[in-house]
Amino acid sequence: MPVDIAALTPAAERILDAATGLFYAHGIAAVGVDAVAAASGATKRTLYDRFGSKEALVVAYLQRRDRDWWARWEARIEAAGADAALTVFDAYALDTDPRGRGCAFLNAAAELPDDHPGREVIRDHKRRVRARLGELLEGRVPQSADDGADLLYLLVEGGVAQQAVDGDSSALVRARRLARGLLR
Repeated sequence: MPVDIAALTPAAERILDAATGLFYAHGIAAVGVDAVAAASGATKRTLYDRFGSKEALVVAYLQRRDRDWWARWEARIEAAGADAALTVFDAYALDTDPRGRGCAFLNAAAELPDDHPGREVIRDHKRRVRARLGELLEGRVPQSADDGADLLYLLVEGGVAQQAVDGDSSALVRARRLARGLLR
């Protein structure tokens, strides 16, 4: 159930903006459509007219986060040169409020049932992160690029998870330092 987030009306954008802030700050399950509608200045009817269901609104929330995160990461990769693979640590450290709730995708994965269509957005995001790391490591590591990508991916995911526990980005900084040592 992908949502065409590029074709949202202004009212739908306001609803999605409100949902994004609320879902991230309080969790998807804790936020009802009444709260989203009130925060956006829209009616519940408008919310349902634009998205059809809370489930579709959650999918749109995750799709937009994915789109925005990738745009920022690709810009970092473009500017990084030889250390492009390490920018994944920066993307997670700098694109998430470390005092906040951590990675929106990991948070959503913890909340959503396996059959929720938002789970596929999360899985796809994480698969593409891992695959992009493999591309960036091709020819740069003594082991296979796949093994190197797995290693960096697990380091960044562990750092992201620990960031939410610690309330700061020190775990991601340490993970990046370890990754840099592995790439040297």
